[in-house]
Amino acid sequence: MDFTKIRKRGDLRKHYSHIQTVREEMRSNLIRMLAAKKPLFADLKGYDDTVIPRVINAILCGHNMIILGERGQGKSRIIRGLINFLDEYIPAIDGCPIHDNPYAPVCADCHKNVQLYGDDLPIAWIPRDRRLVEKLATSDVSTADLIGEVDPIKISEGRTLDDETSIHFGLAPRANRGIFAINELPDLAEKIQVALFNIMEERDFQIKGFPVRLPLDVMVVASANPEDYTSRGRIITPLKDRFDSQIKTHYPRQRSIEIDIMEQEARKMPLDGLECSIPPFIKEILAEMTLQARNSPDISQHSGVSCRATIRSFEAILGSAARRCFELSEKKVVPRITDIEMTFPAIAGKLELEYGGKDRREGEIVEELAKRATKVVFDEMFKVEELSSIISSFNNGIAAEVSPSIPSVEYLDGLRNIPGLKDAVAALVNPECPAEAASAIEFILEGLHLSNKLNREVFNGRIVYK
Repeated sequence: MDFTKIRKRGDLRKHYSHIQTVREEMRSNLIRMLAAKKPLFADLKGYDDTVIPRVINAILCGHNMIILGERGQGKSRIIRGLINFLDEYIPAIDGCPIHDNPYAPVCADCHKNVQLYGDDLPIAWIPRDRRLVEKLATSDVSTADLIGEVDPIKISEGRTLDDETSIHFGLAPRANRGIFAINELPDLAEKIQVALFNIMEERDFQIKGFPVRLPLDVMVVASANPEDYTSRGRIITPLKDRFDSQIKTHYPRQRSIEIDIMEQEARKMPLDGLECSIPPFIKEILAEMTLQARNSPDISQHSGVSCRATIRSFEAILGSAARRCFELSEKKVVPRITDIEMTFPAIAGKLELEYGGKDRREGEIVEELAKRATKVVFDEMFKVEELSSIISSFNNGIAAEVSPSIPSVEYLDGLRNIPGLKDAVAALVNPECPAEAASAIEFILEGLHLSNKLNREVFNGRIVYK
C-alpha cells in the first residue's frame, strides 16, 4: 500500500500505531542497512575504518554530533549523507511549519487543530530531503534566524506578544523531526550559542522576553575547524558539552584514495568528439603534489590543503590537453608534464603561505611541489640505472625539445633516435599512440633531469633537455 495517500489522522491510526522519533527512525534504518550490507556513505573515500564507524556509533546512540575537520575533508558531505538514514516520507500535520507529529503535536496551533478536527485532521507527507535544515554560521546570524521572531502580521490580526501562536519560527524549530546542521559552528555569536544549547538540552527559548517551551524532536549536527573549536575559545563550554559525539575527519592517508576522490569529484568536461586517455603517472603526480603541500613548511597547515586542490588541478590539466587538441587538430586528449604549469592557478588559490614563506612567490612554491611530486613518482616507476642507454645518448650529444604546443607525432622521432626510450615508454603507455608516447617521453626526460642526469634549459616557452 502507498501510505502517502493517507490524508486523515484517523486513517493514519489504522496503519501507524506509533510514530518514531528522529533518533529512533535513524537508528532503525541504520540497523536495516547494516544487516542488508548496504553501503552507508558510498561517495566518501578513505573513511571506512576511521570516520564512518564513529558516525555509525553516534547514530546508534542517538547522539548530537560535532564533526571537526579542516577544509576539504568532506564534513558537509557527511552531514548531507545523514538524510539517507531517514524514512523516505513521514506523516505530519498538514500546514504546520515545524512538521508536527500528528499524534503528539508541540506547537500551539497544532494543539488547537487537533481539538478542532480530531481524526479528520489533515495529514501531509514530508520527504526526507526536506528534513535536513542547513545553516552556515556567520557572526551576523540572529536569534530570529535561528529560533524565531514575533510575526508582525499575526500581531496585526489581533494576537498579542505573549501569545505563542504569534511566533514565526526560525530554522531550528523548522528542523523538528529532522536534522539541524550548522556549518562552522564557532562563528556563531555567543548569545546565539546560548540559544542553541537551550534548544538542545532544556528545549525552551525566549523571544522578546516571552519564554516558549517547545520540546523539539531534532538531531543537531555541526561542523567546525579543530583550531577554531579547541584553541581560540570561540565556542562556549556549555554548548560544547551538549554535543554527545565529537568526530574528527582527516585528509586521505594514501595517494590512491586522493586519486579516487579526484576522479569521482572532477567535473566531466565535454570532449566534443575527442577521445581522452590519462596516463596513471599524471594522476599520481597531481595527487602527490597535494600530499607534498600538506607536508610543506612553506604552506600553512592550520588551514589545511583541501582535496579540491587535487580535483581542480586535474580539471585544469585536462583543459590544457584539450586546448592542444583543438589548436593542433589532434584527436586524443592526453595530458603531459608540460601541461602541469596550467594547474598552478587552480592550486595557488587553495594554499595559504606561512609567514616565513611570504617573501617567495606562490607560483614558485607550487612549481617546487610539482617537481618534488614528479621526482617521487618517477623514482617509484624507474630505477635510473635501467635508463642508462637513454642517458648515454644525451651524453653523446643528443638533445630533445618538448613543449605543450609541439604536435604529438613529432615526439615519435625520439623513440627512433634514442636507444632504450621506446622500451621505457612502453612500460608506461602504448608507444604506438603519439599522444600517449609524447606524455611518457616528457615524464621520463623530466624525471632524469630531476635525478641530475640531464640538463634542462628553457627557450621561448620550449624546454630543451641536453
